[in-house]
Amino acid sequence: MKMSQMFKTTLAAAMVMALAVTAGCGGGDKKAAGGSEKVTLKLAHNLPAAHPLAQGMESFNKKLTEKSKGAITLNIYPSGQLFNDKSMNDAIMSGGIDMGLNSTAMWSTVIPAMEVFDVPFLFPSYEKVDQAIDGGLGEKLGAELKKKGVRPVIWADYGFVQFANSKKEITKPANFAGLKLRGYGELPSETIKALGASPATMGSSEVYMAIQRGVVDGQTSGTTAMYDRKMFEVTKYLTITNHAYPEFILAMNEKSFQKLTPEQQKIVTEAANEVRDDLRKNAKAEDMTALEHLKEKGMQVYVVPEADLPEWQAATKPVWDIFVKHTGDLGKELIEICTKQ
Repeated sequence: MKMSQMFKTTLAAAMVMALAVTAGCGGGDKKAAGGSEKVTLKLAHNLPAAHPLAQGMESFNKKLTEKSKGAITLNIYPSGQLFNDKSMNDAIMSGGIDMGLNSTAMWSTVIPAMEVFDVPFLFPSYEKVDQAIDGGLGEKLGAELKKKGVRPVIWADYGFVQFANSKKEITKPANFAGLKLRGYGELPSETIKALGASPATMGSSEVYMAIQRGVVDGQTSGTTAMYDRKMFEVTKYLTITNHAYPEFILAMNEKSFQKLTPEQQKIVTEAANEVRDDLRKNAKAEDMTALEHLKEKGMQVYVVPEADLPEWQAATKPVWDIFVKHTGDLGKELIEICTKQ
C-alpha cells in the first residue's frame, strides 16, 4: 500500500472512532442567551425519521430549547445512524450516548421483566397500558433500569402490534402453520411459536429485505412502523390482533443526567412529561391512520372479532408461563399490576 493510501485509510478510521467516542460526551463551553452553560446532549434511535415516536423526539428537542432558552439542545441521530436497536442499550449504559430511544423488547435482553409488554393479550386497551405504567409498572421497571445506571425519561407509547405476511390471510391461529415470521424479541418469538409459525429474529431495518428475498414470510409489528418502512410493498395480508403493546423507552445515562444542574434536570423532566402526554394522546389515532394508509396501499386487512379472541388467548396462554419462568416473583407482581387496572 502506498504511503498516501495508508494515510487516507488511517485518517478515515480515526474519524469513525472520533464520532463514536464523542457521541456520548454532551456538554459544551458556550453560554446560552440567559447566561447558563450550554449543554448539547446526543440522542439516538433506530426509527424512520417520519415515525410518530421519532417526531416526538424532535418535539422534545424543541421543548428543551424553548424551556431552557437555548441552554439545552439535542443532537438527534435517527434511523440507526449511530446505533441499531441491538447495540443501543449497551451504548446508553456505557455512556457512549447520552440518550437512546429503544423498545422494551430490546431492553428485555438486559432486564427480562421488560417482556411484560409482550405478554399476549395482557392489555385490553390503550388506556389500560398507561394506567398500568402510572399505577406502579413504570416505577418497578424504572428501578430495574436504575440498577443498570440508566434513567427512564419517557415511556413512549408505540401502539399495539399486529401480524403481516406475504403468503396468506390469517383469520385464526390454525392459519399460522407453515409460516416463518420475524419476532422483534424473545417473547414475541414465543408468541409466534405458540400460534404455530416458525419465528426468526433480526433487526427492524433488516425485515423488508428479508421478506423480499423470502428469508421470512412476514412479521409482527405496529401499523405505524409497517407503513413508514413500506411493508405494504412486500406483504399483502394484515391481521389486526392487538395482542401486545411494546413500549419504547427514552432512556438516559445516569451520569449524563447528573452532570446537568438541578434546574436543567427539572427542565428535562418537564419537557419529557409533556412529550409523553402528547404521545399517549395520539397513539391510537396514529395506529388508525397508518392502518388506513396500509389499506390504501393495497393490503388486505382482517380484524379479529372480539368474539374470537378467546381462541387466540387460549393458544398463546403458554407464553404467560414462559414470562413468569423468565422473571420469577417480579414477573408475577407486574402481571398483577397490569390485570388490576
